[in-house]
Amino acid sequence: MSRLQPVRGTRDLLPDEARRHRLVEDVAWRVARLYGFGEIATPIFEFTEVFARTLGDTSDIVTKEMYTFNDRGGDSLTLRPENTAGVARAFISNGLQQSLPLKLFYRGPMFRYERPQKGRLRQFHQVGVELLGVEAARADVEVIALAAQVLADLGLGGRVTLELNSLGDAESRAAYRETLVAYLETRHAELSEDSRARLRRNPLRVLDSKDEGDRAVVAEAPLLSDSLNDSSRAFLDDLLNGLETAGVAYVLNPRLVRGLDYYCHTAFEFTSTDLGAQGTVLAGGRYDELITQMGGPPTPGIGWAAGVERLAMLAEGLADADRPVAVIPVGAAAEPEALRTAQRLRGRGVAVDLGYSGNLKKRLKRANAVNAGTAVMLGEDELARGVATLRDLDAGTQTEVALTELDTFLAAGRA
Repeated sequence: MSRLQPVRGTRDLLPDEARRHRLVEDVAWRVARLYGFGEIATPIFEFTEVFARTLGDTSDIVTKEMYTFNDRGGDSLTLRPENTAGVARAFISNGLQQSLPLKLFYRGPMFRYERPQKGRLRQFHQVGVELLGVEAARADVEVIALAAQVLADLGLGGRVTLELNSLGDAESRAAYRETLVAYLETRHAELSEDSRARLRRNPLRVLDSKDEGDRAVVAEAPLLSDSLNDSSRAFLDDLLNGLETAGVAYVLNPRLVRGLDYYCHTAFEFTSTDLGAQGTVLAGGRYDELITQMGGPPTPGIGWAAGVERLAMLAEGLADADRPVAVIPVGAAAEPEALRTAQRLRGRGVAVDLGYSGNLKKRLKRANAVNAGTAVMLGEDELARGVATLRDLDAGTQTEVALTELDTFLAAGRA
């Protein structure tokens, strides 16, 4: 097999697809800024302990999916499989507890060794947010409302469903754990080997199992909602009231859980059937014990992450607002003026594609290929009269604009 191919589960992002990825990321970042979030960028690899301690040694991610290696100094490093742990580590490492509350947005590649499938690769990209330092449910409302607006601005508002559940506080989960273990013991022989191993160490992880036999057992398991204490129910009521006030529609899904110990109260997912079987396009939850578990100060948190690949596939009609202008000289005599025009426009913040050769037909074909919205055509006749011909490449209409007004005219169209 030729090694001059991308590694299985990875792919090259060629310009058109890279543009779509950037548009998804830019929409998420723009909305995050509207909600007062700042951007953080953590390294793509961390000491393995960062993920092993937070994800747990019985999770599929740690046991089967992490890309872990020893560097030349003998340290065990891992390519990040998700970014919440990295953000929590950055919070602790940089002593940011005096800056709470913290509202952070991130984007970038993640890495998991799993079977590649539609919208899921071994190197994939995510956008996400983390809100640290707020115990009240209003933080959950804001984070979920932010997610809903991102999806709406991507044109997906009517194509996704927000599902949510309460995981309760530590007391509620402890009570549920006893109930769950008692039930699973009665179905012990039906569980997979992995789930039997997890039954005593972390039974909630059985609820996350992808094994079909385990799923059948879990489908009849007691509900966590039946174990919620009064304070957990009050937190859930605050969340639901806040979502209704914010105008965010939801459905309660009592089977939606998180297997990791540090998750509590809110768990949520935005799902869609547009990629075939029902799939999650954005997921999140509250993790009040995570930073403490990592050795930091008690710090509540909530966040979500979304796969850029899946969002880019769903948002097929996403349009680039900053389409280039194609400057097209007609004849050799117009080449110098075309170059001067292109440079002036670029100086005004207008993206310009200036072809290198070809007749008018070929250059117009290239203008369409680069998704230009407007073509500026300069020929000997136009130069003699001091004008340029502008063609709207979508509508096919043309107009003439004086060369002295061209920069202002085109720049104003992008203001």
